[in-house]
Amino acid sequence: MALARRLVVVALLAFAFAAPWPAQAGAAWERWLAHDPRGTVRVDHGAWSRFLASYLVMGRDGITRVAYARVTPADRAALAAYLDRLAATPISGARRDEQRAFWIDLYNALTVKVVLDHYPVGSIRDIDISPGLFADGPWGAKLVTVEGVALSLDDIEHRILRPIWKDPRLHYALNCASLGCPNLMPQAFTAANTERLLETAARAYVNHPRGARVVEGRLTVSSLYRWYAEDFGGSDAGVIAHLRRYARGPLARALAGVRQISGDGYDWSLNDAATAGHTS
Repeated sequence: MALARRLVVVALLAFAFAAPWPAQAGAAWERWLAHDPRGTVRVDHGAWSRFLASYLVMGRDGITRVAYARVTPADRAALAAYLDRLAATPISGARRDEQRAFWIDLYNALTVKVVLDHYPVGSIRDIDISPGLFADGPWGAKLVTVEGVALSLDDIEHRILRPIWKDPRLHYALNCASLGCPNLMPQAFTAANTERLLETAARAYVNHPRGARVVEGRLTVSSLYRWYAEDFGGSDAGVIAHLRRYARGPLARALAGVRQISGDGYDWSLNDAATAGHTS
């Protein structure tokens, strides 16, 4: 019986550590607080926009998918070269708006590259390259070195973007290569367009059924709003207030009488254009 109890405990711990429960934001990584309000650093994200124009597909269900299977060796090399250029950028000397676009595009391009490096896979969570016995997915692996500092996707999201900018709309900008995730935008973020793209992405996700839906007065939301509740006001009321800000049409009317969240869900299936006909 003692052995059985130990096995149960081990199994529960394995489940807890493997569950897709995103890390919470802590204090901003002091190393990346540096910026220059008059900085002249400009980052060219044209290569990333060209990649998206070639391989991002909008489905009839309103979800964007990547045609991973069609990416040519030349375009894989171009993506890797783009990431190398980002890694070589002295981003600490840039303005804040330039930095924000830099980190968003770096995160998204790295995510696509890591999927391509392990393709075919059914879910990004199958790419178990993060350190730790019970690690899940690629988010904890050091994938890029910027200004001599090795960084993971978790570092970029939870130690740089979220704590420095404190903007819940960032969740709509960062793509985790899954159908439940906000859409990958069809163009790169830049210092000039980030505000517009954040607003566009927020409206698109909130008004899609995977973001929020009300059926018979019961509100079901993306698990994103549960995982990151602290970024959306820390309560059901905060999340609902955020949803109301971006809701349009029938959703806006339905939310008027809603006071609590009744459920949540998330689809971790890969956002793969090759399997679009086999996903709901």
